[in-house]
Amino acid sequence: MNAVDILLWGALPYVVALVLVGGLIWRYRYDQFGWTTRSSQLYESRLLRIGSPVFHYGLFVVLAGHLAGLFIPKAWTDLVISQETYHLIAFTAGTIAGVATLLGIVLLIYRRRTTGPVFLATTKNDKLMYVVLVAAIVFGMIATLTGSRTTAGMEVNYRETVSVWFRSLFIFQPDVAAMAGSTWQFKVHILVGLALFALVPFSRLVHAFTVPLHYLFRPYIVYRSRDVVVPTASRGRVRGWDPVGTLDRDRKTR
Repeated sequence: MNAVDILLWGALPYVVALVLVGGLIWRYRYDQFGWTTRSSQLYESRLLRIGSPVFHYGLFVVLAGHLAGLFIPKAWTDLVISQETYHLIAFTAGTIAGVATLLGIVLLIYRRRTTGPVFLATTKNDKLMYVVLVAAIVFGMIATLTGSRTTAGMEVNYRETVSVWFRSLFIFQPDVAAMAGSTWQFKVHILVGLALFALVPFSRLVHAFTVPLHYLFRPYIVYRSRDVVVPTASRGRVRGWDPVGTLDRDRKTR
């Protein structure tokens, strides 16, 4: 274990956490109106209707797999299923979800690049976000497909390295040695992931932290019909429904 490992796996995660939390607080206090995806559906909806669900549903499965693999210790899952079965399920589901997520984001980028008004609304911040997001997805798939062996050919289980390191961060005792023993694929994937988390508060990805709790407590919306002009006596009676409510009272007072 060297100084680089201590810096990357011992200090950097906490720096990113501070940037993430501090950035979210700053964004909420000073840019609440910018806390949005800046939807471009008005400009083009056909490709968006396909790419957005594919990307988001695939991403949800990817995140669920990450949470299960990182938070649930290997000893717990070994009580229920074998390591081979777990690996087969994780590999199959992760590959399908990863491919769907990648196809979805590629379609969204294609839409943004080829649709004039959408492209004009794309900022440099958006371009950087797309690059980091795609890199995180691609290196995640590389880690899933090829990350079980080191360059020396030794087999490594990420739940005995990456997962152990990840859980140790929450008790402020980072197991740097566990992460240092992982493969380069997972190391690159995690570094790109940390960069993505640091970028979240300052990009459109901030909408992932939007929880519409106010919808549960907001008052009912009262809808009122438009006023209807009552025909004058000179025009005679107009065929149709008889006026009711305030219109009846208005007619009686005339």
